[in-house]
Amino acid sequence: MILQTGMRTDIPAFYAEWFINRIKEGYVMVRNPYKPSLVTKYIINPDVVDLIAFCTKNPAPMLEHMDVLKPFGQYWFVTITPYGKEIEPNVPDKRKVIQDLKRLSEAVGIDSIGWRYDPIFITEKYSIDFHLNAFESMAKELSGYTHTCIISFIDLYKKVITNFPLGRMVSKEERLTIGKAFADIGKKYGITIKACAEGDELKQYGIDCDGCLTQTVYETALHTKLNMPKKKGQRKECACFFGNDIGAYDTCRHFCRYCYANTNKDAVIRNAKLHNPNSPLLIGNIQPEDEIKTAEQESWVDLQLNF
Repeated sequence: MILQTGMRTDIPAFYAEWFINRIKEGYVMVRNPYKPSLVTKYIINPDVVDLIAFCTKNPAPMLEHMDVLKPFGQYWFVTITPYGKEIEPNVPDKRKVIQDLKRLSEAVGIDSIGWRYDPIFITEKYSIDFHLNAFESMAKELSGYTHTCIISFIDLYKKVITNFPLGRMVSKEERLTIGKAFADIGKKYGITIKACAEGDELKQYGIDCDGCLTQTVYETALHTKLNMPKKKGQRKECACFFGNDIGAYDTCRHFCRYCYANTNKDAVIRNAKLHNPNSPLLIGNIQPEDEIKTAEQESWVDLQLNF
Protein backbone atom coordinates (compact mmCIF):
# COMPACT_ATOMS: atom_id res chain seq x y z
CA MET A 1 0.00 0.00 0.00
CA ILE A 2 0.92 3.66 -0.32
CA LEU A 3 0.94 5.78 2.84
CA GLN A 4 0.38 9.44 1.99
CA THR A 5 1.43 12.18 4.41
CA GLY A 6 1.11 15.40 2.49
CA MET A 7 -2.35 16.24 1.13
CA ARG A 8 -3.64 17.90 4.31
CA THR A 9 -0.56 19.30 6.03
CA ASP A 10 3.26 19.40 5.98
CA ILE A 11 4.38 16.60 8.28
CA PRO A 12 8.16 16.80 7.59
CA ALA A 13 8.23 20.55 8.34
CA PHE A 14 6.18 20.59 11.55
CA TYR A 15 5.56 17.06 12.79
CA ALA A 16 8.73 15.10 12.04
CA GLU A 17 9.19 13.99 15.66
CA TRP A 18 5.60 12.72 15.80
CA PHE A 19 5.93 10.80 12.55
CA ILE A 20 9.18 9.16 13.54
CA ASN A 21 7.55 8.14 16.83
CA ARG A 22 4.71 6.59 14.83
CA ILE A 23 7.15 4.56 12.75
CA LYS A 24 8.92 3.36 15.90
CA GLU A 25 5.57 2.45 17.50
CA GLY A 26 4.52 0.72 14.29
CA TYR A 27 1.15 2.34 13.75
CA VAL A 28 -0.71 5.61 13.30
CA MET A 29 -4.33 6.66 13.83
CA VAL A 30 -6.22 9.11 11.64
CA ARG A 31 -9.50 10.91 12.26
CA ASN A 32 -12.00 11.07 9.43
CA PRO A 33 -12.02 14.80 8.53
CA TYR A 34 -15.78 14.72 7.90
CA LYS A 35 -16.81 12.51 10.84
CA PRO A 36 -14.12 12.95 13.52
CA SER A 37 -15.38 10.15 15.80
CA LEU A 38 -14.38 7.63 13.11
CA VAL A 39 -10.70 6.73 13.50
CA THR A 40 -8.67 4.51 11.18
CA LYS A 41 -5.59 2.67 12.41
CA TYR A 42 -2.80 2.01 9.91
CA ILE A 43 0.10 -0.32 10.55
CA ILE A 44 3.42 1.26 9.55
CA ASN A 45 5.58 -1.69 8.60
CA PRO A 46 7.54 -2.25 5.36
CA ASP A 47 5.82 -5.62 5.03
CA VAL A 48 2.58 -3.82 4.16
CA VAL A 49 3.64 -0.22 3.43
CA ASP A 50 5.45 -0.30 0.11
CA LEU A 51 6.05 3.43 -0.09
CA ILE A 52 5.59 6.58 1.99
CA ALA A 53 4.76 9.71 -0.01
CA PHE A 54 5.78 13.12 1.32
CA CYS A 55 4.95 16.62 0.16
CA THR A 56 6.76 19.42 1.96
CA LYS A 57 8.09 22.95 1.74
CA ASN A 58 10.78 22.16 4.30
CA PRO A 59 12.33 18.67 4.42
CA ALA A 60 15.11 19.70 6.82
CA PRO A 61 13.58 18.40 10.10
CA MET A 62 13.28 14.90 8.59
CA LEU A 63 16.80 14.71 7.19
CA GLU A 64 18.26 13.64 10.53
CA HIS A 65 15.84 10.67 10.61
CA MET A 66 16.61 9.11 7.24
CA ASP A 67 17.93 5.98 8.92
CA VAL A 68 14.47 5.34 10.38
CA LEU A 69 12.84 5.87 6.98
CA LYS A 70 15.38 3.75 5.09
CA PRO A 71 13.44 0.43 5.27
CA PHE A 72 10.52 2.04 3.40
CA GLY A 73 10.17 3.00 -0.21
CA GLN A 74 9.84 6.78 -0.44
CA TYR A 75 8.70 9.45 -2.84
CA TRP A 76 9.18 13.11 -1.98
CA PHE A 77 7.71 16.24 -3.48
CA VAL A 78 9.53 19.37 -2.32
CA THR A 79 7.73 22.61 -3.17
CA ILE A 80 10.03 25.50 -4.01
CA THR A 81 8.41 28.68 -5.33
CA PRO A 82 9.77 32.23 -5.70
CA TYR A 83 7.24 33.97 -3.46
CA GLY A 84 8.21 36.25 -0.59
CA LYS A 85 7.22 36.27 3.08
CA GLU A 86 4.07 38.25 2.32
CA ILE A 87 2.79 35.12 0.52
CA GLU A 88 4.61 32.31 2.36
CA PRO A 89 5.30 33.71 5.86
CA ASN A 90 6.91 30.67 7.50
CA VAL A 91 8.59 28.92 4.59
CA PRO A 92 12.40 28.88 5.06
CA ASP A 93 14.76 30.76 2.79
CA LYS A 94 14.44 29.16 -0.65
CA ARG A 95 18.19 28.91 -1.04
CA LYS A 96 18.29 26.66 2.01
CA VAL A 97 15.36 24.55 0.78
CA ILE A 98 17.18 24.03 -2.52
CA GLN A 99 20.23 22.76 -0.64
CA ASP A 100 18.04 20.51 1.51
CA LEU A 101 16.41 19.05 -1.62
CA LYS A 102 19.89 18.21 -2.89
CA ARG A 103 20.73 16.45 0.37
CA LEU A 104 17.45 14.58 0.24
CA SER A 105 18.06 13.53 -3.37
CA GLU A 106 21.45 12.13 -2.40
CA ALA A 107 19.82 10.19 0.45
CA VAL A 108 16.82 8.65 -1.35
CA GLY A 109 17.95 8.73 -4.99
CA ILE A 110 16.96 10.93 -7.90
CA ASP A 111 14.04 8.65 -8.88
CA SER A 112 12.41 9.27 -5.50
CA ILE A 113 12.23 13.04 -5.54
CA GLY A 114 10.28 15.65 -7.47
CA TRP A 115 10.22 19.43 -7.37
CA ARG A 116 6.90 21.28 -7.22
CA TYR A 117 6.64 24.82 -8.54
CA ASP A 118 3.05 25.52 -7.62
CA PRO A 119 0.67 27.13 -7.40
CA ILE A 120 1.50 29.65 -10.10
CA PHE A 121 -0.38 32.93 -9.86
CA ILE A 122 0.11 36.29 -11.54
CA THR A 123 0.26 39.69 -9.86
CA GLU A 124 2.01 42.95 -10.65
CA LYS A 125 5.00 41.77 -8.59
CA TYR A 126 4.90 38.13 -9.68
CA SER A 127 4.62 38.73 -13.40
CA ILE A 128 5.13 36.19 -16.17
CA ASP A 129 8.69 37.44 -16.72
CA PHE A 130 9.36 37.13 -12.99
CA HIS A 131 8.23 33.48 -13.05
CA LEU A 132 10.28 32.64 -16.12
CA ASN A 133 13.46 34.10 -14.61
CA ALA A 134 12.89 32.49 -11.22
CA PHE A 135 12.04 29.11 -12.72
CA GLU A 136 15.14 28.99 -14.88
CA SER A 137 17.36 29.97 -11.95
CA MET A 138 15.90 27.17 -9.82
CA ALA A 139 15.94 24.61 -12.64
CA LYS A 140 19.63 25.29 -13.25
CA GLU A 141 20.37 24.80 -9.54
CA LEU A 142 18.31 21.60 -9.24
CA SER A 143 19.48 19.98 -12.47
CA GLY A 144 20.91 16.56 -11.68
CA TYR A 145 19.00 16.23 -8.41
CA THR A 146 15.51 15.59 -9.80
CA HIS A 147 14.09 14.45 -13.12
CA THR A 148 10.72 16.07 -12.54
CA CYS A 149 9.01 19.39 -11.86
CA ILE A 150 5.28 19.61 -11.22
CA ILE A 151 3.50 22.84 -12.11
CA SER A 152 -0.07 23.95 -11.56
CA PHE A 153 -1.96 27.21 -11.63
CA ILE A 154 -3.84 28.61 -8.65
CA ASP A 155 -7.32 27.21 -7.98
CA LEU A 156 -9.70 29.58 -6.23
CA TYR A 157 -11.23 27.26 -3.66
CA LYS A 158 -13.44 28.87 -1.02
CA LYS A 159 -10.63 28.79 1.54
CA VAL A 160 -8.22 30.34 -0.97
CA ILE A 161 -10.62 33.17 -1.79
CA THR A 162 -11.05 33.89 1.92
CA ASN A 163 -7.34 33.86 2.73
CA PHE A 164 -6.04 35.35 -0.53
CA PRO A 165 -8.64 37.81 -1.87
CA LEU A 166 -6.11 39.34 -4.29
CA GLY A 167 -5.67 36.02 -6.08
CA ARG A 168 -7.15 35.65 -9.56
CA MET A 169 -7.39 32.86 -12.08
CA VAL A 170 -4.54 32.64 -14.57
CA SER A 171 -5.90 33.13 -18.09
CA LYS A 172 -5.50 30.52 -20.81
CA GLU A 173 -3.15 32.79 -22.73
CA GLU A 174 -0.98 33.22 -19.64
CA ARG A 175 -1.02 29.48 -18.94
CA LEU A 176 0.09 28.68 -22.49
CA THR A 177 2.87 31.28 -22.39
CA ILE A 178 4.22 29.98 -19.09
CA GLY A 179 3.78 26.34 -20.03
CA LYS A 180 5.71 26.64 -23.29
CA ALA A 181 8.55 28.58 -21.67
CA PHE A 182 8.79 26.17 -18.72
CA ALA A 183 8.86 23.20 -21.09
CA ASP A 184 11.78 24.73 -22.99
CA ILE A 185 13.64 25.45 -19.74
CA GLY A 186 13.01 21.91 -18.52
CA LYS A 187 14.50 20.43 -21.69
CA LYS A 188 17.56 22.64 -21.23
CA TYR A 189 18.23 21.28 -17.73
CA GLY A 190 17.05 17.67 -18.10
CA ILE A 191 13.85 18.13 -16.08
CA THR A 192 10.50 16.79 -17.28
CA ILE A 193 7.68 19.25 -16.65
CA LYS A 194 4.40 17.73 -15.49
CA ALA A 195 1.11 19.58 -15.17
CA CYS A 196 -1.04 18.86 -12.12
CA ALA A 197 -4.80 18.66 -12.85
CA GLU A 198 -4.56 21.11 -15.75
CA GLY A 199 -6.11 19.00 -18.50
CA ASP A 200 -4.24 18.48 -21.78
CA GLU A 201 -3.78 22.06 -22.97
CA LEU A 202 -0.02 22.06 -22.27
CA LYS A 203 0.66 18.69 -23.87
CA GLN A 204 1.35 20.42 -27.21
CA TYR A 205 4.58 21.80 -25.69
CA GLY A 206 5.84 18.43 -24.50
CA ILE A 207 4.55 18.76 -20.94
CA ASP A 208 3.46 15.51 -19.32
CA CYS A 209 -0.25 15.84 -18.48
CA ASP A 210 -0.79 12.25 -17.32
CA GLY A 211 -0.57 12.84 -13.57
CA CYS A 212 2.12 13.53 -10.98
CA LEU A 213 1.67 10.68 -8.46
CA THR A 214 0.81 7.82 -10.76
CA GLN A 215 1.57 4.13 -10.53
CA THR A 216 4.51 4.66 -12.89
CA VAL A 217 5.99 7.27 -10.55
CA TYR A 218 5.76 4.90 -7.58
CA GLU A 219 7.16 1.97 -9.55
CA THR A 220 10.10 4.06 -10.77
CA ALA A 221 10.87 5.13 -7.20
CA LEU A 222 10.70 1.54 -5.98
CA HIS A 223 12.34 0.00 -9.06
CA THR A 224 9.69 -2.68 -9.04
CA LYS A 225 6.21 -3.38 -10.39
CA LEU A 226 3.10 -2.91 -8.26
CA ASN A 227 -0.30 -4.59 -8.41
CA MET A 228 -2.22 -1.49 -7.38
CA PRO A 229 -6.01 -1.21 -7.10
CA LYS A 230 -7.80 1.20 -9.38
CA LYS A 231 -8.39 4.48 -7.60
CA LYS A 232 -8.95 7.96 -8.98
CA GLY A 233 -7.54 11.19 -7.66
CA GLN A 234 -9.43 13.68 -5.54
CA ARG A 235 -10.57 15.78 -8.52
CA LYS A 236 -12.02 14.69 -11.85
CA GLU A 237 -9.04 16.28 -13.62
CA CYS A 238 -6.59 14.29 -11.52
CA ALA A 239 -5.11 10.95 -12.62
CA CYS A 240 -3.03 10.43 -9.47
CA PHE A 241 -3.18 7.74 -6.83
CA PHE A 242 -2.80 9.39 -3.45
CA GLY A 243 -3.01 6.44 -1.09
CA ASN A 244 -4.17 6.78 2.49
CA ASP A 245 -3.50 10.22 3.97
CA ILE A 246 -2.53 10.38 7.63
CA GLY A 247 -2.51 14.18 7.91
CA ALA A 248 -5.15 16.58 9.23
CA TYR A 249 -6.54 19.85 7.92
CA ASP A 250 -5.96 23.13 9.77
CA THR A 251 -2.54 22.05 11.02
CA CYS A 252 0.02 23.56 8.60
CA ARG A 253 1.93 26.48 10.08
CA HIS A 254 3.47 27.79 6.87
CA PHE A 255 0.35 30.02 6.61
CA CYS A 256 0.69 30.41 2.85
CA ARG A 257 -1.87 32.87 1.53
CA TYR A 258 -3.03 30.49 -1.21
CA CYS A 259 -3.48 27.45 1.08
CA TYR A 260 -6.52 25.22 0.51
CA ALA A 261 -5.94 23.04 3.60
CA ASN A 262 -6.34 25.67 6.35
CA THR A 263 -9.61 27.36 7.20
CA ASN A 264 -7.86 30.21 9.01
CA LYS A 265 -4.85 30.94 11.18
CA ASP A 266 -6.78 30.73 14.46
CA ALA A 267 -7.87 27.15 13.72
CA VAL A 268 -4.26 26.14 13.11
CA ILE A 269 -3.09 27.76 16.34
CA ARG A 270 -5.82 25.97 18.32
CA ASN A 271 -4.86 22.63 16.84
CA ALA A 272 -1.15 23.23 17.42
CA LYS A 273 -1.85 23.46 21.15
CA LEU A 274 -3.50 20.01 21.00
CA HIS A 275 -0.59 18.31 19.25
CA ASN A 276 1.18 15.65 21.30
CA PRO A 277 4.23 14.08 19.61
CA ASN A 278 3.60 10.87 21.54
CA SER A 279 -0.07 10.52 20.57
CA PRO A 280 -1.10 8.08 17.82
CA LEU A 281 -3.16 10.96 16.39
CA LEU A 282 -1.63 14.04 14.80
CA ILE A 283 -3.96 16.27 16.83
CA GLY A 284 -5.30 15.38 20.26
CA ASN A 285 -5.75 11.92 21.74
CA ILE A 286 -8.12 9.00 21.43
CA GLN A 287 -11.45 9.61 23.19
CA PRO A 288 -13.84 7.05 24.76
CA GLU A 289 -16.50 7.69 22.11
CA ASP A 290 -14.13 7.12 19.18
CA GLU A 291 -14.87 4.22 16.83
CA ILE A 292 -11.55 2.70 15.81
CA LYS A 293 -11.19 0.48 12.76
CA THR A 294 -7.99 -1.14 11.58
CA ALA A 295 -7.41 -0.64 7.87
CA GLU A 296 -7.01 -3.61 5.56
CA GLN A 297 -3.45 -3.41 4.32
CA GLU A 298 -1.28 -5.50 2.06
CA SER A 299 1.84 -5.11 -0.01
CA TRP A 300 1.25 -4.35 -3.69
CA VAL A 301 4.72 -5.37 -4.82
CA ASP A 302 4.57 -7.81 -7.72
CA LEU A 303 7.08 -10.42 -6.66
CA GLN A 304 7.20 -11.88 -10.18
CA LEU A 305 8.16 -8.62 -11.89
CA ASN A 306 10.81 -6.07 -11.12
CA PHE A 307 13.16 -3.71 -12.93
